[in-house]
Amino acid sequence: MSIVLGPNQYGKAEVRLVRIDRDTARHRITDLSVTSHLRGDFTATHESGDNTGVIATDTQKNTMYAFARDGVGSPETFLLRLARHFLAAPQLTGGRWLAEQYGWERIAVGPHAGPGARGDVGHDHAFVRGAAERRTALVHADDTGLTVLAGLRDVTVLKSTGSEFSGFLRDRYTTLPETDDRVLATDVSAWWRYEPSFSEAAGPAEYDERFSAVRSILLETFAELHSLALQQTVFAMGRAVLEAYPDIAEIRLSCPNNHHFLVDLEPFGLDNPGEVFFAADRPYGLIEAAVQRSERAGEHPVWATIGGFV
Repeated sequence: MSIVLGPNQYGKAEVRLVRIDRDTARHRITDLSVTSHLRGDFTATHESGDNTGVIATDTQKNTMYAFARDGVGSPETFLLRLARHFLAAPQLTGGRWLAEQYGWERIAVGPHAGPGARGDVGHDHAFVRGAAERRTALVHADDTGLTVLAGLRDVTVLKSTGSEFSGFLRDRYTTLPETDDRVLATDVSAWWRYEPSFSEAAGPAEYDERFSAVRSILLETFAELHSLALQQTVFAMGRAVLEAYPDIAEIRLSCPNNHHFLVDLEPFGLDNPGEVFFAADRPYGLIEAAVQRSERAGEHPVWATIGGFV
């Protein structure tokens, strides 16, 4: 029995890239963390150190910065540019390019900074870093072509009512009481996969508009659905996205249940009519689901490149 090299890839991880568009006096920031992975026949490199066909990881990093000089656009189109560039090398058979985008908001200044300020005002070149939320994008290349995923991570949401949880299985180890009114909070992370027809035609503006629209659908569904379980909410969010956009093939969601427990104030002679809570960061329930179209249900190869469920 011999020992052989199995599946492998290599690249440059988490390249921090900040692009400032200065074509007008009102600047724009694009802040990314980009990872590049290349795949091909690199058996000689692993077995004997023969680097003849290796595109150095430092070269991959420098390529990202050089491409950013011409503009970034949407993270999806930037990754597609990188993918097509590297795949021109004959020794490559595929790859994976991932981006996380960090949000910056304009600092409100002057007479419009107070109550009633319009959403489109703010300093031309001064910004404040947003919340932990990140926009994500991934381009996957194999012998079937290019696949584009878009997504978001750690979008923290909470509804103070409109959620309940009851009727679950009980056994000797069950202590959780049933409730018809609870706080429901989670950090939404999601990936959605575009059909090739969308990816082949879309430009930066289309990707940006679609991202904003999908994000709005996810949040509106969370807010408006009377939830009987976080599982129900997760599926409803994914279904709403697929119903709105036929060119999204499927969506995956991962939502921890950020528990809020009612604090017992009786020892202090006080009642607590659902107003004071302890927010527990762990342990937590973790609800994950893929929402697919029945006629095309199955496992796409791109999901094998995702760490964890999303």
